[in-house]
Amino acid sequence: MKNQHTNHLVLLGLATLFISTSGVLGKYINLPTPLIIWFRSALAAVFLFLFCKYRKLNIKLHSKKDVPTIIIGGILLGTHWITYFLALKLSNVAVGMLSMFTFPVITALIEPFFTKSKLNPIHVILGLMVLLGIYILAPEINFESSYLRGILLGVFSAFCYALRNLILKRHVTTYDGTVLMMQQCIIVSILLIPVLFNIDLDQTKTQLPYLLILGLVTTALGHSLFISSLKHFSVSTASIIGSAQPIFGIIMAYFFLNEIPTANTYIGGALILATVVIESVRSRKA
Repeated sequence: MKNQHTNHLVLLGLATLFISTSGVLGKYINLPTPLIIWFRSALAAVFLFLFCKYRKLNIKLHSKKDVPTIIIGGILLGTHWITYFLALKLSNVAVGMLSMFTFPVITALIEPFFTKSKLNPIHVILGLMVLLGIYILAPEINFESSYLRGILLGVFSAFCYALRNLILKRHVTTYDGTVLMMQQCIIVSILLIPVLFNIDLDQTKTQLPYLLILGLVTTALGHSLFISSLKHFSVSTASIIGSAQPIFGIIMAYFFLNEIPTANTYIGGALILATVVIESVRSRKA
């Protein structure tokens, strides 16, 4: 049992590392954000479909009752991706990722609405700590500031991601994580088909290698492993264990984009990540 738990933790760690590449890629790829997300979802859907066929996984819906929640989950995933990438482009990798990484505390705050559990007062305190961290991250409260808009979009992206994870939680026991991710990528791809009407093929060709990494490594592998982890961890715990994402992302941005975080980023980010660590320890003891 201990070895199995360790294996699950390792796989969740890999998911965290793979997903964290989204920060650098989202900032670096020089294409309109909706188009990036279409390629991300379409390429991931193809990779995941081939993998499901190879593994002989059942990709059919088990019940018509599952359709609404899976579609809603796909819409939330697409919204999360678009707003997150917009946040990266408006600010930088550190600020964009740290803003989006408010989702573990948001998850803990809204999870009682999806389960029979009661809201824990500690989650309210942690939520206030996150708000303070966001306030420190923002250089000034000016809605014309691209940094502030990036932070707000990052937090909204976090809310969509938390909501999507909680909605999908009910399906992880009956569907394979890879199948769920494939279904959602297909939904996002279909919804974003209109963005292909004004595509610049020459510009897209130069960005194709990075789009392939985004589709295969970040999305197909990273998110499938994360969804699969929900079979073994609660949504809150899985979200919290993935708290290394901003750290990985900031390190990658330093080496590949030459982005150096400011003092405010360190302080605000430390507060946000501190809430994640506190909740991680608290959840483990519980």
